[in-house]
Amino acid sequence: MKKAKAVNEPDEMRAEYRREDFGAMARGKYAKACREASNVVVIAPEVQKAFPNAQAVNDALRGLLELARRAPRARRKTAAG
Repeated sequence: MKKAKAVNEPDEMRAEYRREDFGAMARGKYAKACREASNVVVIAPEVQKAFPNAQAVNDALRGLLELARRAPRARRKTAAG
């Protein structure tokens, strides 16, 4: 929860602080790094209907991974053979 502002507290910096003390600021400076570090996946609406929550999606994906690990790998035919 946000703290309620005191009635007599101004919405400004204190007198001892000056804007130039903080150097140049850039909006969204870390946005790209944050986006790249994120692993959020958006699931299509028709797929979402099959799963009640995130845990169900994770369980299904883990099951699929396990199945893929156990399945024998198909051998590719070469042009010579």
